Amino acid sequence: MRIVVNGQQAFGKSVLEALSARGDDVIAVYCEPDREGGRLDPIKQAALDLGLPIYQPASFKKPEIWAEFEALKPDLCVMAYVTKIVPEEFLNAPTHGTIQYHPSLLPRHRGPSSINWPIIQGASKTGLTIFWPDNGLDTGPVLLQKVVDITAEDTLGSIYFDSLFPMGVAAMLESVDLVKAGKAPKTVQNEADATYESWCTADDVAIDWSQPAATVHNLIRGADPQPGAWSTHDGKRLQVYDCARLDSAAGAPGEVMAIGENGIEVAAGDGRILVRRVRGEGQKMAAADYAAETGLRTGTRLG
Repeated sequence: MRIVVNGQQAFGKSVLEALSARGDDVIAVYCEPDREGGRLDPIKQAALDLGLPIYQPASFKKPEIWAEFEALKPDLCVMAYVTKIVPEEFLNAPTHGTIQYHPSLLPRHRGPSSINWPIIQGASKTGLTIFWPDNGLDTGPVLLQKVVDITAEDTLGSIYFDSLFPMGVAAMLESVDLVKAGKAPKTVQNEADATYESWCTADDVAIDWSQPAATVHNLIRGADPQPGAWSTHDGKRLQVYDCARLDSAAGAPGEVMAIGENGIEVAAGDGRILVRRVRGEGQKMAAADYAAETGLRTGTRLG
């Protein structure tokens, strides 16, 4: 089976290398155009190391791009982290079409920040989907799914790097095998269960300390490390990371209740949040170090 990998960054690189390592016939790689003065995309470097043809279109919406792709005579396109809109004229060109990775349990959490939102919304589970993309946004039929538990300690970073990334690479290989065997499902998504959220930006993750401690805890974890939930101290933005929910008595929302080696205890609506790491105007640091450096004291109100 002649496979084309379309992707970017570390996930795309890992899928490409995994397919190549087990002997799949990868014939070409599509990736993002080079950024002037920027680092080489990891998937491009991997493709160069493997001696594969590389294509870097600025858009997939042009007939000449479709014709160039068709000329490769691909049997399957594997999309491993693609942020551009790819129309069906490109998707349907391979003999067996195109499969794509998405880090949520579709049709839940369609959109570009699908790992952040389940954590922020307090879900106990998330997962990944390999699906057959179409002209909609994450709307094509499902090939397979894998479920991941979200624990009270998980963050965006841990869910992705510890679970969705490695499981996603393995799921891509499993999906390719199902296509090869002619056993790949095409289960239509149930639109009644569909949700969509756009990019999770800094505007979405300002901390409201009057909210319940569980809500604040979920917000901080779902934005750690990106885009970084934030409050203010002395009129300046203070990003908050690595936190825990405490059942201790609350004070005024945002009030610093205690400072110790483990961090800063901040009052929320019905409890406290232990903040372990923060970023003010410089680099991330232990919250206790930040308090010592800036003179933060108990009784101070954040936000």
